[in-house]
Amino acid sequence: MSGPRSYATIWRWHFYAGLFVLPFILILSLTGAIYLFKPQIERWEERAWLGLGTQGAVSPEAQLAAVLAASPGALFENYRLPRQAGDAAMIQIATTDGGKRQVFVSPQGAVLGSLEPGARLADIVSRIHGTLLLGRWGDWLVELAASWTIVMILTGLYLWWPRPFSAAGTLYPRLSLKGRPLFKDIHRVTGFWIAGLVLVMLASGLPWAGAWGGAFTWARTELGLTKGQQDWKVGAGGGHAGHHDAAPSAMPPASEQPGLSLSSFVARAEAEQMAFPVVVLPPHAPQRFGPPTGDVWTVKSEAQNRWLGRQVTYDPATGLETGRRGFADQHIIDRIVNTGVAWHEGQLFGWINQLIGVLTAIALITVSILGVTMWLKRRPRGTSGAPKAIAGATQRWMVITLIVLALLLPLFGASLLLVLAIDRLVRRFSPPPSPVS
Repeated sequence: MSGPRSYATIWRWHFYAGLFVLPFILILSLTGAIYLFKPQIERWEERAWLGLGTQGAVSPEAQLAAVLAASPGALFENYRLPRQAGDAAMIQIATTDGGKRQVFVSPQGAVLGSLEPGARLADIVSRIHGTLLLGRWGDWLVELAASWTIVMILTGLYLWWPRPFSAAGTLYPRLSLKGRPLFKDIHRVTGFWIAGLVLVMLASGLPWAGAWGGAFTWARTELGLTKGQQDWKVGAGGGHAGHHDAAPSAMPPASEQPGLSLSSFVARAEAEQMAFPVVVLPPHAPQRFGPPTGDVWTVKSEAQNRWLGRQVTYDPATGLETGRRGFADQHIIDRIVNTGVAWHEGQLFGWINQLIGVLTAIALITVSILGVTMWLKRRPRGTSGAPKAIAGATQRWMVITLIVLALLLPLFGASLLLVLAIDRLVRRFSPPPSPVS
């Protein structure tokens, strides 16, 4: 019969995939769960600069002058509007040593303090989540782990399918069981209920990944499926907190530029009533995503819920609107990806999205730990405990599925031959299992 032999083969793939991705699941689930609360974390970091009152408030132009006076030689990059009246404004500058600072200035024009963008907690967590702090190699490792996690989930769903059907142990765990049988029920049932959520989470993160995202961007460009700049960065340094590696603006401070002042464009930004955070960028300023702004002033919302993102550009001399772009103006592919990004970051529909993300991360960690626990309980001494390979068990549909996955997930495809070689060596040199005491 091919059924039992196929089951054993799928179980073997599930075993190897789960063993490889376990440490990555623990790290990525933990950092991902923390990053879901980026807005709350950043508000906590800025708590000393909130609710300062509006009495004696000065203009944005005067706030900028105070920041530049406190940092001689710095270049103005953008002005972030306060979330609420009485909160400090944030002015980002490029310093003379090549770094960036986010300077917080009170409504009254007093410089209160500053933060380094890359040293903020959410940015550090993002870099761990995206690259394990290992640069390009870390980016590839994360993408490889995500690819094998997809394989683990798909094989797990095959193993979960009841033969024959029984709701107990399939849709809910049998809590009357004890020990390994109970662990197995919880592992199977929990894995089933979170499989779809985890697959969506993994798929929505692939456009940031170096190999997959690079191939995706190339294919879109070659097929002409682009419209405007891409709102996410690919590869190491990209991801949640990625910034475009543009040189600092060579423009003089806004107070010395011809045309209307910063205050004029801040007023226009306030009138737009965009979703927080709202930034005002002078001509030729670097942006989080894409090239510098060009010969225009730019007002944009950088809300993590990409559906709320909007951008308006203005002529520096006259203040007349020169362009407007929102979520609906993006290419359909960008809208799909950006919806996935908003979901991935827990901001698509508020705290419910955050809650679902946290529960999914906890459940995934639980399933993974239970899987390892069951492996350790059943593993005979002196062996890996991997399910035995059965000659002739590989079916044509399995080969086709592997080929499709290898094409869709390039790093998985590249690692597949290595895994097969290691598996052959393990089977060749593993001693026969000792009896279990």
